[in-house]
Amino acid sequence: MQTISIRTRELPPANAPRVLVVEDEFLIRMIVSDYLREIGFTVVEACSGDEAVAVLRSGVLFDVVFTDVRMPGSTDGLALLAYVRATQPGLPVVVTSGHLLPALALAGGAVEFLAKPCGLEQVAEALCAATSGR
Repeated sequence: MQTISIRTRELPPANAPRVLVVEDEFLIRMIVSDYLREIGFTVVEACSGDEAVAVLRSGVLFDVVFTDVRMPGSTDGLALLAYVRATQPGLPVVVTSGHLLPALALAGGAVEFLAKPCGLEQVAEALCAATSGR
């Protein structure tokens, strides 16, 4: 008789930082989200700025938002940043892009800008720094 081993994922601790990852590229979103879960974040994923706004409007609370800039739909990453600044001014937003100048994101209220491509450890460091004061 053959035994089957099923690997279960542990739930993050109740005080795990909650991050909303907003990225339209499936593989990038999956890799980043999986890595963040592995190091102890609670992650909710959104595939567009429009979906992220809907998640934020639903009342789910986050410690930080990590968003790309160029995404399909009516809400890109900068519009999402503006929405967060208007509705939840204390919620830190880390912006990433391969096309945007950092000054634009920072002027809009981002706490950090990461140029793509960026490493997973760099993302984690930025998110940890953004949540350290919360």
